[in-house]
Amino acid sequence: MRALCWVAADDLAVREVPDPELRNERDVIVRVRRSATCGGDLPLLAGRHPLLRPGDVLGAEFLGEVVEVGPGVRRHRAGDRVVVGASVACGGCWYCRQGLHSCCDNAQADLPGADPDWARSDAGCFGRPRAAGGFAGGHAEYVRVPYADVSAFRVPDAVDDDRAVFAADVAPTGWLAAELGAVRPGDVVAIWGAGAVGQLTARAAVLRGAARVLVVDRHEQRLRMAERHSGAEPLDYRRSDVAAELRDSSGGRGPDVCVVAVGTPPPRSRADRFGGQHADRPDALREAVHACRKGGVVVVLGTAGGFVDAFPLGALTERRLTLRGVGRPDLRDVPMLLDRMARDELRTEHLATHRLPLAQGPEGYALFRDRADGCVRAVFTP
Repeated sequence: MRALCWVAADDLAVREVPDPELRNERDVIVRVRRSATCGGDLPLLAGRHPLLRPGDVLGAEFLGEVVEVGPGVRRHRAGDRVVVGASVACGGCWYCRQGLHSCCDNAQADLPGADPDWARSDAGCFGRPRAAGGFAGGHAEYVRVPYADVSAFRVPDAVDDDRAVFAADVAPTGWLAAELGAVRPGDVVAIWGAGAVGQLTARAAVLRGAARVLVVDRHEQRLRMAERHSGAEPLDYRRSDVAAELRDSSGGRGPDVCVVAVGTPPPRSRADRFGGQHADRPDALREAVHACRKGGVVVVLGTAGGFVDAFPLGALTERRLTLRGVGRPDLRDVPMLLDRMARDELRTEHLATHRLPLAQGPEGYALFRDRADGCVRAVFTP
């Protein structure tokens, strides 16, 4: 079959790779209908993951049709249209029973080969290096889906492929950000980043009853998109005093919840992960900590590893802030989000600004990486 593979830094290629096969009784094989680019792919594209190998198949977000079913699968049968969560989870360990699927103890593909310095969850993930607990990704014609009863979800007939594919990762991430921020009716929420995750975090905050949701970015098209589709107020940091605007919008206190959805810089070599002058400097995170009201919540989204310096720890403690982080979402919210998509409460197809055949995967990733031609997400069809 054909699959989009990493070859070298900033070099992808569509190659012939072996067809996937059932390996365990709880597996299914899915014929992919849609797959989407993801911000967590960018460090991989740059070749800055320490365990990445040529030939690794990318793609954490995908949707397709079940074509083969293992004997232990109970919830799916051939012909089902399913969206597959980005996290691979067993469903039975302590973490999975708490609904923390992204922390699953048992879904690693190759735990002994993992890099102990690499900041990561314990769950497996599609489209990540095998030695880091990953599985072959969804930018392919077919994918083996382990623990299918846990991680694959039947798509309602009322939800088309272009909308449903974003229930794999980006929509659950946005919802989880609002949930971890404990967004309540009447809250003021500020979000740094108007990409796909930022927009769906904004929409989640609106659906949870926030009185005002402000999205901070500099890309005019993305800000307009967030305003139109998420109900957020755009805030262009090139033209506004962000701190003053956020105080004015919240009675002088600052937002109740601040979400950093700009991603994190890709990791450097292991030696460069330490040390002040080489560490990453997260300006948006510092701004969010200083902007948040006393007793508020700051949520940081992103899957890239790395170390940061100049973090305002004093502001965090003196202002009694809660800091929470999300690398990948859990699976528990996917059915609810699909239901909201079916009711038209949650629309995501506008994020697919570029639709391309899988054969043009390298071009699609270049558009996504460079934000060229207004690209928010590229969606591929095998």
